[in-house]
This record gives sequence, C-alpha cells and structure tokens, in this order.
Amino acid sequence: MGQNLKTRQKRRRRKLYLKRKNERMKAGASSKPAKADKPAKKTAKKAAKKVAK
Repeated sequence: MGQNLKTRQKRRRRKLYLKRKNERMKAGASSKPAKADKPAKKTAKKAAKKVAK
C-alpha cells in the first residue's frame, strides 16, 4: 500500500499551522487599534498654488 509517514507528517504539520493561524487571527483582531486618517500630502497644496498664479 505504501508509506503513510509523509501524509501523516503533512497532515500534522498543516493542523498545527492552522491552529497557530487561528490563534493569531483571534489575538490580532481584538488588539489592533483603529487606523486614524492620514492628513493630505502637501504636494496637492503646492500644485493648487501654481495653478492659482
């Protein structure tokens, strides 16, 4: 029938990976603060001044 060793290792490795991934998702979702909006860049203001002249 063949060796089941590799399939078992892969299955176990994937199971542990998914467990770590889910824990990271749960921990990261609650601890991240909401992002603040960034102020507009000054380049847009400079371009508007050039057009006004």
